[in-house]
Amino acid sequence: MSSLRSDLTTSSRVYPEPSYMDDDLFDRLPDSLLLLVFNKIGDVKALGRCCVVSRRFHSLVPQVENVVVRVDCVISDDESSPSSASSSSSSDKSRTPFSALFRLVLGGIVKPLQALGQFLGPTRRSTNGSHSALAVDDPDSSAADSSSFDQSGVTHHSPTQVLKNFNEIRFLRIELPSGELGIDDGVLLKWRADFGSTLDNCVILGASSVIHPGPTKFSDVQDNGSDGFYANTNGAVSDDNGSIPDSFYTNGGLKLRVVWTISSLIAASARHYLLQPIISEHKTLDSLVLTDADGQGVLYMNRDQLEELRVKPLSASSASKRTLVPALNMRLWYAPHLELPDGVVLKGATLVAIRPSEQSATSKKEVSSDLSWVSTAFEEPYGTAAKMLIKRRTYCLEMNSF
Repeated sequence: MSSLRSDLTTSSRVYPEPSYMDDDLFDRLPDSLLLLVFNKIGDVKALGRCCVVSRRFHSLVPQVENVVVRVDCVISDDESSPSSASSSSSSDKSRTPFSALFRLVLGGIVKPLQALGQFLGPTRRSTNGSHSALAVDDPDSSAADSSSFDQSGVTHHSPTQVLKNFNEIRFLRIELPSGELGIDDGVLLKWRADFGSTLDNCVILGASSVIHPGPTKFSDVQDNGSDGFYANTNGAVSDDNGSIPDSFYTNGGLKLRVVWTISSLIAASARHYLLQPIISEHKTLDSLVLTDADGQGVLYMNRDQLEELRVKPLSASSASKRTLVPALNMRLWYAPHLELPDGVVLKGATLVAIRPSEQSATSKKEVSSDLSWVSTAFEEPYGTAAKMLIKRRTYCLEMNSF
C-alpha cells in the first residue's frame, strides 16, 4: 500500500518547464534579420500593422529602407458639382473639333491632377469643410488630428504623412490607383520619364489599337484608328515602305500623337512637382519611383537626380502646379502594323524619345549613337516593340517649353 502511494506521488509531481520556454523567440533574432524581413514586406500599411505588435517592432520599422506606398483612393467633392458640370457643357458648344480631340485626352487628366495636388501635401479643407485628396486607407488608425475620414469611418492619410514615420528610406515606390490619362479601350499609351530638377528624358509608346493573338481575324477586330493602313488576310500591311505617308498627316494621326505626347509630359511634370516635399524630407533616398496600377506611366529618379533637385530648385509652370517642361528635341518612329514575337499586333505603333534641347554637342552625339535608354524604357512585350521601332526611319521634331 505504501509503495502504491509512493508511485502516485512520484507520477503526479509537476516539473518546471525549461527556462528557454520563458523567452520570446523573436528576442533571439538579431535586429538585422528582422529588418531584412521588414524590407521584404515593403508595403507601408503592412509595416504599420507590424509597428503595433511590440515595442521592438515599433522601434525597428522606422529603419526600413525599402517602402512601397499604394494609394487606395481619390477623395474629391468636385466631381459631382452641378455648377462645374453646367459650365463645362456650355463651354463645349464653342469648341472646335481639334479642341475636342485635346479635351478627349487632356480632359481626363485635369481632375486627377488637381486631386494629385492635394495628395502629397498637407490635407487642405475648403470653406464648407470638404476636401480633395488621394489617400492611403487605414481602418485601424486613431490619428484623427492629422487625417481625414470618409462616411464609413475609414481614416485616410496622405503618403507624406505616412512616410514621416520612416527615417532611413533608400528605395521608395509610390503607386497611384490609376493613370491620369483617359484613353479609349483598346488604345495603348505608356510613358516613362526621368527627372532631376527638370526633365532629363521621356519615352512614350502608343498604338491606336492592340490585337492579341487568337482565333479572331484582323478584319473582325474593332479598330480605334488605323491611320489609313489596312492589313490583308495574311497579316501583311500594304503601303508600308518605312516612311510616314501623307494620309498620316491628313486623317488626324499626327494630331493624336501630339496629344499623346503633350498629355504624357503634363502628367509626368505634375507628378514630379508634387514629389518635392517627400524628396526634401528624406535625404537618404537612392531611388524614387512614382507609377500607377494601370502601368500607364512611370516617373523615375535616381540618387544623383534626387540630389540635383535638392540643390537646384525646379522651375514651376505659372499655369498649373507642375514642373515647367523645357524646350525639347524629339525623335519619332512609326509603324502602321507592328507584330511582336508573341503574336501581339500594334496598329499605328508610335515611339517618341524626348530630350531637352539644351545639351552640349558631345551629349547629342552620344544620344544619337546610344538609344539603350529608349529600348529599355518598358517591360516586355513593349520593350521588344521599342527595339523594333527604333530600327525604322527616324523623324525629328522640336517642341517649345510649356
